[in-house]
Amino acid sequence: MKLGLINSAWVQAGRGTAFGIRKTKEIGFDSIDIFADPLDLDADEKRLIKHECDLAGLPIVSVACVAVGLIDFNPSVQRFHVERVRAYLDMASDFGARNLLLVLGEYIWQKEVIPAAEQWATGVSHVRTLGQDAAERGLEIALELEPFQLSLLNDVPSMSRFLGDVDHPAVKANLDISHLALAHQPAGSLEALRGQVAHVHISDCDGVVHGDLPPGRGVVDFPLYLEAIKALGDDDLTISIELEYSPDPERIEEWVAEAYNKTAALMHAAGLRG
Repeated sequence: MKLGLINSAWVQAGRGTAFGIRKTKEIGFDSIDIFADPLDLDADEKRLIKHECDLAGLPIVSVACVAVGLIDFNPSVQRFHVERVRAYLDMASDFGARNLLLVLGEYIWQKEVIPAAEQWATGVSHVRTLGQDAAERGLEIALELEPFQLSLLNDVPSMSRFLGDVDHPAVKANLDISHLALAHQPAGSLEALRGQVAHVHISDCDGVVHGDLPPGRGVVDFPLYLEAIKALGDDDLTISIELEYSPDPERIEEWVAEAYNKTAALMHAAGLRG
């Protein structure tokens, strides 16, 4: 399996596009994921991302998109976000990516006022449509499991049920290991998603609060989860490190290098990377 990095680690520390991509390669990563909104990027920045990744020999595996408006109760907001996700799919295709990482967000108003089943059905309908759009571009959609109480997809059973309801081969799951730990999902539960996983995120946490820390700085039992991921039998998966909001942005290179070294060692020990 490849070991990648989501470029938001650099962006949130105030480092430029070219710097982040070059450092990602220099540290030793096999690939990179891009967290950038196509509606906020101009053509020059999009070209720069692709050019620098090609120059570094660093394939773009995933493009991350947060589209909580897909389950908004206003049809106009839903329509906007469907078109916005399509713009992400176009950018992912231009980048030669494999998947669009999609975050659906949370039920509104504590599942009151708007019935939860209606919000669920709205999400299913839009994701099925977008799954077909992704397939036409040679892409997959990887839905992220979020560990928060009101997240639409907040455990393995809800992810499995949603994928079953969408019922499109281009729509699969993203497994975020720290999210699984925060949601108290045992490693053995991943078997329910066999053949339905498109991408993996890895980071650590304190077991209580979302953290996105370098592995080893929290309490996550990585060997158990990596063993379960290996047992799924998909050697083409990429495991991408997700680091958010470094406590010391001036030392971001050390922060990323630490995460790389710890993750590479964990993957090697699990037989997932040479």
